[in-house]
Amino acid sequence: MVQDITSKIRLHVPEPPARPGEAPNFDYLPLAAPGETRLPPLDSSPEDMRDMPWGLVRIMDDAGKPVGPWADFLGEVDPDLLRKGLRDMMTTRTIDKRMQMAQRQGKTTNHAQSTGEEAIACGFQATLKQGDMNFPTYRQQGLLFAAGFPITSYMNQLFGNSGDPLEGRQLAVMQSSREHGFFTISGNLATQFVQAVGWAMGSAISEDTKIAAGWIGDGAAAEGDFHWAMLFASVYKPPVVLNLVNNQWAISTFSGLTGGGSLPFAARGIGYGLPALRVDGNDFLAVLAASKWATERARAGLGPTFIEWLTYRVASHTTSDDAGAYRARDEAGSWPLGDPIERLKTHLIARAEWSEERHVQALAEVEDMVKTEQKKSEALGTMLDGGTAPAGAMFEHVYKDMPENLRRQRQKAGI
Repeated sequence: MVQDITSKIRLHVPEPPARPGEAPNFDYLPLAAPGETRLPPLDSSPEDMRDMPWGLVRIMDDAGKPVGPWADFLGEVDPDLLRKGLRDMMTTRTIDKRMQMAQRQGKTTNHAQSTGEEAIACGFQATLKQGDMNFPTYRQQGLLFAAGFPITSYMNQLFGNSGDPLEGRQLAVMQSSREHGFFTISGNLATQFVQAVGWAMGSAISEDTKIAAGWIGDGAAAEGDFHWAMLFASVYKPPVVLNLVNNQWAISTFSGLTGGGSLPFAARGIGYGLPALRVDGNDFLAVLAASKWATERARAGLGPTFIEWLTYRVASHTTSDDAGAYRARDEAGSWPLGDPIERLKTHLIARAEWSEERHVQALAEVEDMVKTEQKKSEALGTMLDGGTAPAGAMFEHVYKDMPENLRRQRQKAGI
């Protein structure tokens, strides 16, 4: 006799823990305590690291004190390096604020702030060497500033003025600087992963010493390119670090929709046979340690590492977005992993290498410096006053030999 089944099958759609008007809630995130997650040997096989995606690499406790095996692996970091990291993060955040205002004034078309995520890019860059290549998406501008990219050049690109190093060929925020290890940003999601894997394969084929780093957000993990990159990385084991920045929101979409509810994104590395780490992206020391582990592994010929950086996107997705329409009020203030700048400041003060007074002074210096650089850039024009890159630039540096139809178009346009 066939049993009568009356219950209906229902589709599972992950919902965010809080919407506007509700109390913020991050109980869905598994968080290990500082120092709790183990340190695997550098030459560990993926099979020996299957527990790592459910841990969380954290070093600083609430008092800013480094604890645990990852702190031992990192060692006592040169305070000058940490002060540089702090200044890089402060610079990134200050530039973001001023470019947000510039967009509201009509001086640029768009900007994507990285507020709350600065430690990931600025810390990771500190472990790279000249010739290594990042394949970033937007919100990794900290990679540029930590690498010494001129702030005026960054702003010139946003303003699309006569000093734009890309001569108006890219959308605002989609920067490029080969000499600073920053591959041209692609607006298509997850392309950065396949590009990074392919570049790293080329480095290995040529027996070079350079490594690559790919960068995507949690939403891009739903794209096919993410899986192709993971597959090729697993098969050919090139020297690449694949970074997924899980900031909880893909525009207005909760990360659970692409992450399978509360399942760590890092767990996807297991299925592809890749060593995977899950790291506190707001802990600058943890960022340094995990980046050092992964980059040293790549340089030693031990293959790729997949890293999920756990963080929170404090700002809206871009200047064209209003996060208040889909997130709980003051969700950022309830984020359990805190603010990366404040946490590194606390650590340095605990080491007697910084003070509240020096921090206030440093912030004022950074703000003055950024204002000065912005004035230099705006003197070359903005999108508000028509000081744009020359129209004829669109025909240059595209083809080795310009096709006849484009030659005629340019001649007809008189540019």
